[in-house]
Amino acid sequence: METIIADNEGPIRLSIFLGLFALLAISEWLKPRRKLNISKGQRWTTNIAIMVLDSLIVRLLFPAAAVGVALWTSSAGYGLFNVIEAPLWLAILVSFVVLDFAVWLSHVLSHKVPLFWRFHRMHHCDRDIDVTTAIRFHPLEIVVSMIWKAAWVVALGAPAVAVIIFETVLNGTAMFNHSNLKLPLWLDKIVRLIVVTPDMHRVHHSAINRETDSNYGFNMPWWDRMFGTYIAQPELGHDQMTIGLEEWQDERPAKLGWSLSVPFLQQK
Repeated sequence: METIIADNEGPIRLSIFLGLFALLAISEWLKPRRKLNISKGQRWTTNIAIMVLDSLIVRLLFPAAAVGVALWTSSAGYGLFNVIEAPLWLAILVSFVVLDFAVWLSHVLSHKVPLFWRFHRMHHCDRDIDVTTAIRFHPLEIVVSMIWKAAWVVALGAPAVAVIIFETVLNGTAMFNHSNLKLPLWLDKIVRLIVVTPDMHRVHHSAINRETDSNYGFNMPWWDRMFGTYIAQPELGHDQMTIGLEEWQDERPAKLGWSLSVPFLQQK
C-alpha cells in the first residue's frame, strides 16, 4: 500500500498544491490583509521561477525525495519504528510531530548560523508577503533542507505514508500562513492555537530584527510558545510594519537573477 501511495506521490501532491495555491491566491485577492508594495507581475514571475528551479534540482539530486528515503529505511530495517513494535497510527502521529519540530529547528538554525542565513535571507528579502513567498527559497537551501529532513526520516524510521501526509500538510500550511489573506481577528485568535496563521507568521517577516527572530513555525504554533520565540503582533501593526530586510527596500528582490545572487552579496 505504501509503495502504491509513494508511486503516486507526485500527482497527489501537485494536485493538492495547485488547488490550494489557486484557492489562496483568489482569497487573498478578494480579501487582502495589506496593500502590496510591488506589483504582482514581476514578483510572482520571479517567485514561481524559483520554485520551478527548486523542483528541478530536487528531482535531479533526490529522485525519490523523502518518501523514497522512508521506503528504503523500511526495507533496510533502520530507524525507531522499524525496530520497535508500534501501531501505524502511532508511528504516523509521532513522525508528524517530530518532523514538524525538525522543520522548526532547521528554521531557527537558518537564522542563527551565519552561513545558513546567507541563503535563507533570499526568502526574507521579499518586500511583500503573499502565497508566492511560501515557494521562494534558494535552491541551495532546499538541498540542505532535504538532507536534514532525510536524516530525521531515517532516524525515526518514519512510514512513507507519514512522510507524504507531513509534507502535504506542511506545504499547505506554509502557503496559508504566508498568504496575504485577511482573517477576522476573532477567528485568527482561535486558529493560531492550532496552526500558524498569516498574521502570526507575518511578524516573522518584519524588518525589525527582534520580530524576525520570532514565530519560526510553519505548521504547528506550539514550538514558539514552548521555546519563548512567540510574538503575538508586530510593534507597528500589520498595516504599517515594513516587510523584508532594511538593506534591500527597493525593486531588486523582485528580480530573479539578483534574488539568486543574494547569498553572495555583502549585507550591511
